[in-house]
Amino acid sequence: MRASQRQASRPRGEGRDLDTDTATDQWTDSGGRPAPRRAGRRFARGCAGLLFAGVSGVVGCRLADSDGVTPVPQLLAFLPWLLVPAGAGLLLTLLTRWWAGAVWGVALLGLLAWFIEPYGRTGEPAGPPVAELRVLTSNVEFGQGTDELVSAVRRTKPDLVFVQECEYACDATLRRELAAAYPHRQAVEGGGSEGSVILSTHPLEATPGVPGTMGMPGAVADVRGHAVRLQLAHPMPPLPDQVGLWREELDALRDAAAEDGETPTVLAGDFNASQDHAAFRRILDTGLSDAARLTGADRTATWPARTAPAFGVQIDHVLVSDDFTAHRARFLDLADTDHRALVVDLTLHGAG
Repeated sequence: MRASQRQASRPRGEGRDLDTDTATDQWTDSGGRPAPRRAGRRFARGCAGLLFAGVSGVVGCRLADSDGVTPVPQLLAFLPWLLVPAGAGLLLTLLTRWWAGAVWGVALLGLLAWFIEPYGRTGEPAGPPVAELRVLTSNVEFGQGTDELVSAVRRTKPDLVFVQECEYACDATLRRELAAAYPHRQAVEGGGSEGSVILSTHPLEATPGVPGTMGMPGAVADVRGHAVRLQLAHPMPPLPDQVGLWREELDALRDAAAEDGETPTVLAGDFNASQDHAAFRRILDTGLSDAARLTGADRTATWPARTAPAFGVQIDHVLVSDDFTAHRARFLDLADTDHRALVVDLTLHGAG
């Protein structure tokens, strides 16, 4: 009998290559459908793609210098934490040998690392030092943290105090407890989150401030014969249905900062924005610097206080013009408020 005839006469399944059968059985079941291993690989790659797509949307807006639309502004606030889903996606691509996806993941991680770097200038003023200033800013959450704030003020002894969400009871407490040490004040009275106060040991001259949903008073302080512009910041937060208003009020603060480039300026408060928001960076681009960034604390979280500093975002800032140097930034945990207070030590320099 010829070999071909003997092969044909063998029972079905005999004489096949064992390795080929084993490899085939790994990829298909008895009905020809993908085996669990192949399906799992496809699922893992799909998960990686979804993770990368979500991160890419946020990173793309950051790359385009835009805050985009909801949910991008909210996610931009936590941009450093996007390293987690990007890293998880990259791990999945390596485990499944999806090399195109791995390149995508590496590119995202590289962009995130680049954007996490501090934003803004670090130059030193040319003129001699003429005055020292300690500035404290605190959002007391509808006045609930007022008593803790009073204790912190007495402990740290700042020259200027910026208070947000200081409703009527808070305002009355500050008048009663701190008027002797801080005889000069400028305030926008209001209930809930609308009230705001600037307290000063130096004489103040009122300015119009910045119009907004919540109070944003302004003043000019006489600091040892040197005029210093003061502006409290408290724009609306970027709630899903109020992103446009949030952007408009940050733009109004930018316009106020750009009005006078000659007078030393301190712009402080709860900005409801971080350096990863384009609207906030445009304020810095007027020539202001973040005092925390100047001291190397630009990523220290101030909100939400319950999870800071381990998890959170820095949205409370003290911004200063190039007439100032910053030496120290401290973040204070105050009870009964969802924000940490920020205290910075500044030196005002004269003309060079």
